[in-house]
This record gives sequence, C-alpha cells and structure tokens, in this order.
Amino acid sequence: MPDNREHLDALYPFLSGRQKEAASENDALLDSVHSKASDSIEVKQSFFANNAQQLVDTARAMAAVYRSGQRMFSMGNGGSSCDASHFAVEFQHPVTAGRPSLPAINLAMDTAMITAVANDIGVRHLFTRQVEAHGSPGDGLIGFSTSGNSENLMAAFEKARSMGMTTFGLTGGTGGDMLSSGLVDHCLVVETDSIHRVQEVHVACYHILWDLTHTLLADSRGKRGDRA
Repeated sequence: MPDNREHLDALYPFLSGRQKEAASENDALLDSVHSKASDSIEVKQSFFANNAQQLVDTARAMAAVYRSGQRMFSMGNGGSSCDASHFAVEFQHPVTAGRPSLPAINLAMDTAMITAVANDIGVRHLFTRQVEAHGSPGDGLIGFSTSGNSENLMAAFEKARSMGMTTFGLTGGTGGDMLSSGLVDHCLVVETDSIHRVQEVHVACYHILWDLTHTLLADSRGKRGDRA
C-alpha cells in the first residue's frame, strides 16, 4: 500500500503540527471563489440559451391558472422546500408596485400536517394528502427537486394529474422521474450534477416566471381586484 503521509500532510498541515500558510490558503480560496462564480454563470447561460421558449410556455400555463381564478401550490424537500416557500412568497407578496397578490401556497409550511402524515402513513404521502384536501381542477402544482426523483413529489404529481391540475417541475441532472414519468406538464431541467448550480438556476427561473406571469396577466388584472 502506498504511503500517503506526504499527500495528507500537504492537504492538512495542522494534523502534523505545522501551521497553514496564510497567503497560500488565501490564494486557493480566491481561486475557488472565481471558479465557482464562473461555473455558476456558465450553467445559467447554457440553461437560459436552451430553455427560453420553455420558460415562456411555462409562464403562459401559470398565467392560465390565475386567469381562471385558480391557485398555485408549491412543494419540495430540504433546500428545495426553501425554494417552494420562496416561490409562494413571490406570488403572494409582489415587490413591484401595481402588481396584485396572487394565491400561492407552500405545502411544506405546515409542520404539524407533514409530521403527522410522515409518522402515520409515511413520507411518500406528505404532499399527496394536502393536494387531495386543497387542490381543485385547474389549480397548478409546482415541485422543486435537484434530482427529479423525490418519491413524495411524484406521488403528489400523480394525484394532481388525476384531479385535473396543471403540473410544473424544476429539476436538475437528466430530469429524473419528473421528466420521464409524463406526470409533469412543464418540466424545466438544469443539466448539471452540481446541486448548488441547479438550485441557483432554479431561483433565477422562478423569479423570471413570476415576472412573465404578471406580464401576461396585465390585461386582466382588474378582473381579480387589487388585493395587494
């Protein structure tokens, strides 16, 4: 077996009692910052170059949900749950003057409900029970998953499809089950294996979708009344 002590000593000098070289460490950290920023920009540019029309089509479908007087529901696990929450806040509390509040409900926000379901019948049903209770034909359901393989999201999409809801998905990698299942009407895939890059693009996506949806609804805003 090769002796890895020199290699480990170079990576972790503090293990052998040596002090880190501050200048060298700082240079490495700076390189990491520039590399990650460059990668983030490159992934975003590639995604939006290849998916601009799909984003417009997705926004049209969201606008159709609201134009018919229905609601959007969002869901996700872990960091993607935070994206689901952020998505809902954007629509409920628009930061641009003159844009009305639109109903968007994050299904991961009720801890009593999700822990009850997880404890009693399993994590797979977390979102399905809520979709069944609150969803109506014509409503929209959007799910966030970096892999596209979250079982509880897929179960909820299946329930939503059976109820006549429009389904949306933001995922990464190769799209996973969200893309291949046929249960997601509008599926946007960030083609990278980096979870961080996927989530960074997702944030940009729903900010753009929020803006496009309001733009498409501009002519019929008065019909819903100003609830801002």
